[in-house]
Amino acid sequence: MTDIVSPETRSRMMSGIRSKNTRPEIVVRKWLHAHGYRFRLHRNDLPGKPDIVLPRYHAVIFVHGCFWHRHEGCKYTTTPATRTEWWLNKFQNNIKHDRVVLEELQNLGWTALIIWECQIKNDSYVDIIEEFLEKI
Repeated sequence: MTDIVSPETRSRMMSGIRSKNTRPEIVVRKWLHAHGYRFRLHRNDLPGKPDIVLPRYHAVIFVHGCFWHRHEGCKYTTTPATRTEWWLNKFQNNIKHDRVVLEELQNLGWTALIIWECQIKNDSYVDIIEEFLEKI
């Protein structure tokens, strides 16, 4: 099976995918700030460069895209029809890296929360964040 767009178009499309300051991440940041929480962004001295770091609470929040990080059972966790083997390998490496990062953070004494893109879309992230913040 071949791609339905040219390699140049596909390259342009893929280069538009951001790893920082994504819409879901900004939604979470706005909520936290509106509720009085202050945070740092993308601290590169922590494993995985967490999207949001709450230093006062020794906690981090990752806002993961369901597609890239393979949110189990989510409708956004699709696999492209072309270069399937390459994509499956890519996804497997992402999952492995996420596990390692969470383990390293835990070993350093940090508490981590993952918020999924679909939770932002259906507004369930608010309850998840509130529960997380109560525990830390």
